[in-house]
Amino acid sequence: MTKADLVDKMAKDADIAKVAAGKALDSLIDAVTRTLKKGDKLALIGFGTFSVGKRKARTGRNPQTGAAIKIPARKVPRFSAGKTLKDALR
Repeated sequence: MTKADLVDKMAKDADIAKVAAGKALDSLIDAVTRTLKKGDKLALIGFGTFSVGKRKARTGRNPQTGAAIKIPARKVPRFSAGKTLKDALR
């Protein structure tokens, strides 16, 4: 499913215009992004929790040359599915 497909589904289910559904989806994405940038969690009960994880710095290999390279530490987005979502997939 693409973003456009999701906007169409939201508009149909909520009986609103596609433009309004698109704005609502953009607002949700923006809220998740801003919350994670601050280092906070965003929990949607039953659906899941978005959070920020940390990866340690490590040494990797260049696949073309085999030379060792340093991979810096970084923050990564994480998603943990909620019980309702997990049960729906069974």
